[in-house]
Amino acid sequence: MGATGYGYYRVVIFICMFIGYSLYFFNRKTFSFVMPSVMDEINLDKDDLGMITSSQTMAYAISKFISGVLSDQISARWLFSIGLFVVGGINIVFSWSSTVSMFSLLWFINGLGQGCGWPPCGKVLRKWYEPSQFGTWWSVLSCSMNLAGSLGPIVVTVLLQYYDWRTILTMSGIFCAAFSFVCLVFVKNEPKDVGLPSIEAAAKKGVKGGNSESTLTEFLLSPFLWVLSLGYLVVFGVKTAATDWGQLFLMQEKGQTVLMGSTYMSALEVGGFVGSLAAGFISDRAVCRQGLGTHGNPRHGLLITMMAGMYVSMYLFRVTITPEIPQIWILFLGAMFGFSSYGPIALFGVIASESAPSNFCGTSHAVVALMANVGAFMAGLPFSTIAKQHSWDMAFWVAEVIMGIATVGFFLVRNMRTKMGRIAEKKD
Repeated sequence: MGATGYGYYRVVIFICMFIGYSLYFFNRKTFSFVMPSVMDEINLDKDDLGMITSSQTMAYAISKFISGVLSDQISARWLFSIGLFVVGGINIVFSWSSTVSMFSLLWFINGLGQGCGWPPCGKVLRKWYEPSQFGTWWSVLSCSMNLAGSLGPIVVTVLLQYYDWRTILTMSGIFCAAFSFVCLVFVKNEPKDVGLPSIEAAAKKGVKGGNSESTLTEFLLSPFLWVLSLGYLVVFGVKTAATDWGQLFLMQEKGQTVLMGSTYMSALEVGGFVGSLAAGFISDRAVCRQGLGTHGNPRHGLLITMMAGMYVSMYLFRVTITPEIPQIWILFLGAMFGFSSYGPIALFGVIASESAPSNFCGTSHAVVALMANVGAFMAGLPFSTIAKQHSWDMAFWVAEVIMGIATVGFFLVRNMRTKMGRIAEKKD
């Protein structure tokens, strides 16, 4: 059985989670994809659209935190499948509705279902893959979002030529709900469920200071958890500010066209796709060479380098772009920023999950992800207020300075104790 057993289950489980998470993401965005068609049929203004999308975002932030904590208590396979079923079902009911209040309520429930997607994935990956492969597979799995995000609008545009938006939402929902049953059958929580030895036990023999169970208080009092959370808050906030407002900044203060603005966004996403894969793969090589100890994480070097890359690309974006600048330079900066911001986003999640005691790896990711959402929230109103009272240039300068401080701060604490919770006494 041995390796073949692991190999078969890893492939099947990974494919199920990849398709499943692509469906999660596609069914999170269906309303955005069909928005123009909905507006042709139902009279909606900008506030209505904002209300519908914001209700989902808020529910998603709450739900992702709760299900991260839940994933440590209940079966990850059930959590993932139930969420997928709910999201599919809501899309079907959404296609029968016609009022803003109903749309907002349903999209709020969609957001609650959406939160059940990622935490179980992180949990299952940690149980099935060695520490030296964890980052790579985490990054590959997160590409399911880029895939659904880039193909989604094209698929929907093609379908809209043959069907109305209600039919498309119904089809998408049925497919999503049906696939939840496939996941329930084929995803396995851990190797023990199918009679294979646990990977964590084998990996732990190589880790100095074995015992992985800790109390909640020991875990929450780990300074490293809060260092990670603050770092993630800054990185995610700055990345959100750049993706939400970068286009406006280019058009309103840098004299660029609408087309240039949207091409810049595409370059940023492409860079992000590559950055997230590179972060997982390169940092796994470092873990393979050095192993995971109790102080300092082999992934820190790459994390700090990429954070510095975010700072440099933001500085150049703010200072070098003029109406006359060659467009290839703007695209290069977009790709560079995407590469160096999506990389750390993948790494923060991986480090939070692998540094936590095994009984809190879902909770650990939930805490840092919640802080990231706080950062994203701050990239909205407070950021746009600075821009309104001063200028976009000033707002981006503030983000740049905060990014620089965070990078230097992370560099200074790179060798701190990273193992969260209790460190067992070493037996002589």
